[in-house]
Amino acid sequence: MDWLAQRCQLPAAQSCSRPGGFTLLLVITLSLLMYPALKSLSLQLHSALTGSYISGTHSIAFVNCPNEQVAKDIARAIMDKKLAACVNILPQASSMYLWKGEIEEATEILLLVKTRTSKISELSDYIRSMHPFEIPEFISLPIDQGNPLYLRWIEDGVPED
Repeated sequence: MDWLAQRCQLPAAQSCSRPGGFTLLLVITLSLLMYPALKSLSLQLHSALTGSYISGTHSIAFVNCPNEQVAKDIARAIMDKKLAACVNILPQASSMYLWKGEIEEATEILLLVKTRTSKISELSDYIRSMHPFEIPEFISLPIDQGNPLYLRWIEDGVPED
């Protein structure tokens, strides 16, 4: 018991009431901090061993454009930079939205952009840099599940860097 008192730097008459308390707290804290990394690592290992898809690895982004030419220009630029494996251009979506306190109506072209989730931030920045709207729409959603061959095709088309 003397060695414990020395470790706790307490007088010999006192003792540590919980010698493992600090250690337990440290282990719990480190476990909580490491959980996201450990979860990601275990999912990637499981995916590699089983060939299954890791939910959220890929995303689809929605971008509205004022006309077909702008939509095609943005789609081509995205593809040239390898920020997406596929961009669908959906013609003539009717939009109603609030802008500067007024209800506006417009016909817009919707882009559906398929990419890696890891590229979403770069994709968003790139679209904002070239889009003619003051505040372009850019909304992304993670892909939960899909055709494994198609999802691998997205990976092949959008390099990780």
